Amino acid sequence: MRRQTATSGINPAGSSRALRLDPFSLPISFHAHDARADGFVRQVELDRERVVLRRAVRGMNMALRLRVSDFLGVALRSVKDGRMLMLAHRDPSLNIPLCVTADDDEIAVAWQVWSDIFALPMLQDAAREPAPRRRRRNAIRARRPKFLVRRRAGDLRSPAMIYRDEREIIARN
Repeated sequence: MRRQTATSGINPAGSSRALRLDPFSLPISFHAHDARADGFVRQVELDRERVVLRRAVRGMNMALRLRVSDFLGVALRSVKDGRMLMLAHRDPSLNIPLCVTADDDEIAVAWQVWSDIFALPMLQDAAREPAPRRRRRNAIRARRPKFLVRRRAGDLRSPAMIYRDEREIIARN
């Protein structure tokens, strides 16, 4: 297996030329545009099972390791240069460009191939708002102590039992 890099004939994402990554030569390593990163560039390592995004933000280097199954699918999106094929994530800042071209036949074939390789669905448009944040699983723990969560709450609707006119056993000293 050989590795593709930005200097091996593959145009980096965000360049003025069309981007075409070869899906049959995975793993691929290339540079993509990132609006939040220093220098507006991030390094992407793409494999069949995982994606590694490396970038520096305010001088702090970071690497995000994501499974391919964490992505929503392979999405087709219209851009000013033509059409863009991307690996769509729930967080739009983690989308990964795969192919940018104006040729409809080429983009249709690439869309099917990338979808088959990653075993992800083909999505029509990835230009949408991020999904709302999921509810935390332990939200109740912040409200009640653990032993109170285990205890069964009393029933306030029924009155407490009161015993009158009966002999009681009282322990006296």
